[in-house]
Amino acid sequence: MAFSLQAPVKPVTFPLSKPLSKRKPLFVCNLSLPLRYPLTSIEPEPVYASVKAFAPATVANLGPGFDFLGCAVDGVGDYVSLSIDPQVHPGEIAISEINGDNANKLSKNPLWNCAGIAAIEVMKMLGVRSVGLSLSLDKGLPLGSGLGSSAASAAAAAVAVNEIFGGKLGVEELVLAGLKSEEKVSGYHADNVAPAIMGGFILIRNYEPLELIRLSFPEDKELFFVLVSPDFEAPTKKMRAALPAEIGMPHHVWNCSQAGALVASVLQGDLVGLGKALSSDKIVEPRRAPLIPGMEAVKKAAIEAGAYGCTISGAGPTAVAVTDNEEKGKVIGEQMINAFLKEGKLKAVANVQRLDRVGARLIGSIPR
Repeated sequence: MAFSLQAPVKPVTFPLSKPLSKRKPLFVCNLSLPLRYPLTSIEPEPVYASVKAFAPATVANLGPGFDFLGCAVDGVGDYVSLSIDPQVHPGEIAISEINGDNANKLSKNPLWNCAGIAAIEVMKMLGVRSVGLSLSLDKGLPLGSGLGSSAASAAAAAVAVNEIFGGKLGVEELVLAGLKSEEKVSGYHADNVAPAIMGGFILIRNYEPLELIRLSFPEDKELFFVLVSPDFEAPTKKMRAALPAEIGMPHHVWNCSQAGALVASVLQGDLVGLGKALSSDKIVEPRRAPLIPGMEAVKKAAIEAGAYGCTISGAGPTAVAVTDNEEKGKVIGEQMINAFLKEGKLKAVANVQRLDRVGARLIGSIPR
């Protein structure tokens, strides 16, 4: 028996949500009536003249959880600054500048920019028609890195637009706005943008209707991600094209059991179990690892250096290992860098960061 890996059909409707401060473990967007904008009955007034939002990096898939598991990583991410701009046509948004490495590769046309697409979607949801917005994007994440670069831009933009108008939308709408952006760039998958907005570990239970489940990693447990990024770009579309269209029953059963074990390990704070499951993918990683020079040696080096587990972060090329100690993480990172250089002939940099439990957030504002 074989199973198809075709992308799921996108959801088209959802109910209004509760505010961010009233999040529950399970978020459900029900398919009911055809989608109609705006979602708010009255166009909201801006409460700030300008805002600045941050969205963290994310690790998607987590080994066996292809397209349905992801988590947020603290300390690194993208920033979006947004302001009311009388020079911009009411109801529209303009991207004034983009900063960061390879910023010149990104379009300033909001219709072709991850941040712009998500921002426009939130404006539609809110029914913004009376003011124009100017957006500035600071890329803290490299492009095509496997750290959710496009999702971070989309998440930060979605939160910024929502907050400048008083935070009328909840996480379900913001995730759907981010998905609109992801759909254009890398495919309709929420395992980056959902944790980027919500923080922590997120399970995508269903795409139609969209159902998101927060997996609570115990507050008293330490979890560090060792992120090692080689000087190599792995475009998501190219890496998704390498995947098999169908899989056999044995691999299906194996990956399902490992994904279940990973979820249980997250909830229990069991890093040994988490690392073991993280390293166990038999469907996606075997197809992608050969496309990233040195990846198999890097994984072996991480585990030999004491990591609980290691896999490809998202579509790659970043390798991610997990540990419970920051100093140990630095040692693991050094060994992974050496393996990339020795076996893959690639220079790499390592970053050791905690789990981000908060997600995209407002970090600055100026009242009107």
